[in-house]
Formats: sequence, C-alpha cells, structure tokens
Amino acid sequence: MALGLRKDDIVVVIAGDDKGKSGKVLKVIPGKDRAVVEGLNIVRRHTKPSVKNQQGGIMEKEASIHISNLMLKCPKTGKPTRLGVKKLEDGSRARYSKQAKETI
Repeated sequence: MALGLRKDDIVVVIAGDDKGKSGKVLKVIPGKDRAVVEGLNIVRRHTKPSVKNQQGGIMEKEASIHISNLMLKCPKTGKPTRLGVKKLEDGSRARYSKQAKETI
C-alpha cells in the first residue's frame, strides 16, 4: 500500500476540487491506490425506488480519491506531513510524522 495510509487516519487533500479540506479515512482500496474520505469528494447518484430505498431519487455519497492527492495530517502541528516508518527496540515497526518526528 503506497503512502501507508490506514483506516481512521486524518488526511488533508492536497490537489483537486476539495484541496485544503481534511477528513477521516473510511476505507482504503490498496489495489487501486485509492481511499474514501469522510465528507469529501461527494458524488450524486440517481437511484430508482427499491426495497432498500423506497423513495428513490438523488443520493449523495463519498467517492474514492487517489492517495497521491492525500497527505497525513500531523497530530502535533495539524499540517500535512510525510509519513516515515522506523523500527522500535522490540523489533516492531511504527509510523511517524516526518515533520514533528513523533510516532502516530
């Protein structure tokens, strides 16, 4: 998975219509290098009435965004930051913010 984004990470959009906005990652699609972010890249779908949706009509939902257009939001500074991976003393790996040098 490129960039190491995970579900529940807070990200900032760095390119596109939603540039500058931030939100929580709801889903990561590693095969296509895309992620679905809460409240961003909203699309409208025209749906017929069905058993699930009695009313039908125009539904709004989040579409996926390519992860090259997303950056992790640093928990300390609140700014977009690159992500690094380092090994800890016990042998496990930890992600850290390159800007604040803090583990995430």
